[in-house]
Order: sequence, then C-alpha cells, then structure tokens
Amino acid sequence: MRVALVNPPWRFENSIYFGCRAPHLPLELGYAKALLAAAGHRVLLLDGHLNGQGSTELADKVADFRPDMTVVTTAPSYLFWRCAQPELRVPNEFLLSLGGRGGTTVAVGPHGSATPATVLRKLGVDIAVMGECEEVIAKLADAHSLAQVPSIAYRAGGGIEVNGTPHAARFESLAALGWPDDWIARHQHHHHRFDREPDGPGAEVEASRGCPYSCTFCAKMDFRDRYRRRDPVAILEEIDGLVAQGVTYLYFIDEIFLPDAGLLEALSARDVAFGIQTRIDLWKPDMLDMLGHAGCVSIEAGVESLSAEGRDALAKRCRMSTDELAERLIHARRSVPFVQANLIRTAGDDARRIAAWRVLLERHGVWANDPVPLYPYPSSPDYHRLWGRPDDDAWERAHAHYLAQFTEFSDIQDERPHPLAELEVTCCRS
Repeated sequence: MRVALVNPPWRFENSIYFGCRAPHLPLELGYAKALLAAAGHRVLLLDGHLNGQGSTELADKVADFRPDMTVVTTAPSYLFWRCAQPELRVPNEFLLSLGGRGGTTVAVGPHGSATPATVLRKLGVDIAVMGECEEVIAKLADAHSLAQVPSIAYRAGGGIEVNGTPHAARFESLAALGWPDDWIARHQHHHHRFDREPDGPGAEVEASRGCPYSCTFCAKMDFRDRYRRRDPVAILEEIDGLVAQGVTYLYFIDEIFLPDAGLLEALSARDVAFGIQTRIDLWKPDMLDMLGHAGCVSIEAGVESLSAEGRDALAKRCRMSTDELAERLIHARRSVPFVQANLIRTAGDDARRIAAWRVLLERHGVWANDPVPLYPYPSSPDYHRLWGRPDDDAWERAHAHYLAQFTEFSDIQDERPHPLAELEVTCCRS
C-alpha cells in the first residue's frame, strides 16, 4: 500500500492554543512511517509546518504520490496533544485542497480520540483513529476490512461505526526514529530553552509516555494515559543519530519526565543539552543535581496551586507543602539554568500570596508564570465532571464555557480567542 502521512502548516490566530507555535518534529508520524516501512508499505511523510509548505503544495505532493491512504494529524505533534487547539480549520484546509486525491483519508490526534464522530463530520474523512495512532495506522494499511481494526471510527452504510476504545501503543518497543538531514537543519528551534540562543539544531524525543497521575485539568484520558518507559537502547540510538546530525538540544516530550539514573548517566556522557517537563515534588535534591550534571538546561515543573486545598481540588496528590516545593525549585535552579513553576488559575486563589511567591522565586532565579485559566478539554476529568462523557458538541461546549468564564487569558495569547464556529467556518457540518 502507498501511504501519505501529513503534518499540515499550522497557524493559530485567534485560537486559545496554549502550546508553542514553532515547528516540532511530528513524532507520531515518524513512528507510523517506521512501522509501515517495516511492513513493506511505501510511505511519503510531509511536514508543512517545518518545511514551510502550504496546504495547496502539500496536497499536490500527496496527489503526485498517488496514495491509497492519506493520514493527517489534528494537532501539531504529540508534544501538544494535551493542549491542542480546539479548532480543526488547518487540517480541514489541507483536506479541501486535497479534494479526494488521497485515497482513504484518516485523521489522527486528540480530537478524534475523544470525539471521533465529530471529527468524521467536521473533516469529512473516512476514518478517525482513537488514541495513540502509530500502530493503528499500520493495522489500517494491512487490513482487508475496517471491522478488523480496533480503535477507529468510520463511515458505514450512511452511519458511523465505532470499533473499541482509544488505543495505547506498545510504546516500550518502538524503534529509534531517523529524520532527513534537511529537516533537522531546518529545526533551529530549541523548545522551552531560555538560557542562551540556539547554537545548532534542536529536536524532540520521547523517553516515556503517559503519566501515573490523574490531575483534573489534564487532557489525557483518551490518549497517552498509561505510563510506560521506552526501551533505553532505542532512545539512546535515536539521540546518537540526532547528535550526529548536528543537534545540540533535545526536548523530552514526556508528559512527566521521572527520575531515571541510568538515562541521566547516559545523557551525561553525550554532548547535548536537553529540557524536560516534570513534577518537582518527585525529585530528591541529589537527583536534581544529577539532572543538571547530565545536561538539563530547562525544567517546566507543574505546581498549579499555592494552597494544599487547591492542589487537592486538582487531584495533584502532592505530599509537599508550598514552602517545600519552593525549596525544591530553588535547589534545581542551582544546577539547571532555567526552572519554571507552572501555575493555573483556580477558585479561591489569593492574588497577593501568588505575587509574593513569584517574587520570592524570582529572587532565586526561578520563574513562576502568571496563573493561566483552565480550558476544560473533552479528554480531561474536568470536562467529565462538568458535563459527563463528550458528545458531538463537546468542543463547542468547552470553548463557549471558557470564553464566557474568562475576560483575561494567558500571557501567550495576544489576541482574544474567537468562538469555535468562526474558527471552523470552512469545516463540514453535515
């Protein structure tokens, strides 16, 4: 089978999107390509965002390839599945440009994982994958009948069939990824790095997937949920390949980068810096020292609330006090050049206490953000608590709730977010 894998040219004007807007490696499509190629399929992997290709150019390249199946992502890479833009306008624009020239069309991403029927309706695709997608894409390429493929929704007999539940990949055995030299050369962005300007290409890698915690705000119930560690041989092979291509900075996209002495020892022997996202309460001082020695230059640490009651309301299961969290962050800063404490806006926040805490941390070189408002993603416990299981209107409901609840948004949003219907005006509504 001939399979095209497409990361479209992302843009986010008037979106609530909380993620970074620079291009990042489409890891999910990279894994899918490796599995497809190993099974003997011919694969075309395109990244419009990284390579500056518009939807029309991407669609024409796909049509020239004459694929039997075309896969398009609905979020800008695995790194941002938990904070994806709600609107589907960008993948829809690509599909409109493709105009039926791509064979069977498949959407993968957080949107179809939580609301598969909605994605089929809005994008007009033939299939929506639910959950982690790489293994499901490979099964679709080999299947003689869609009824044999789990974790998908598809059109059948004028209706929609849903097979099974969201998929969790055998992540531990995914092989080392390789990327074209010209892609790596283009990837000059160093994600969440602030200690210095890039001195070479950056890249994203993945050492673990999922998280053992279930915080109420975290959108991961339908994808990347169960915690798994990747085979260390594969991850180090991948890192060595990237370093050989000139990469000087890695960002681990792991939902929660947990202490791993073996991996840190291996990283300390390699000439590459890296950044992580984690929970600071899970790190002891000696492991934070080891983290810095291994080359970590950026930590994004989820604190969320400054009160024990607030953290309990968010189901953080944090055993440290606010003072202890501050001490641990300050300790981390002694060996890691940039440390951030993430705060979110919660009911009962004491603005004066937050301001004072931010000043205290800043004196020690730790940055704490102005608390950001929560968006009740359909794959979060917060959404289920408010409205139950997501239905066809889940994204519209969450979006309207968010816009009605807040008049000020995060400090990365320069424009007021627009209603979802305005952002998706070109999407199918049948």
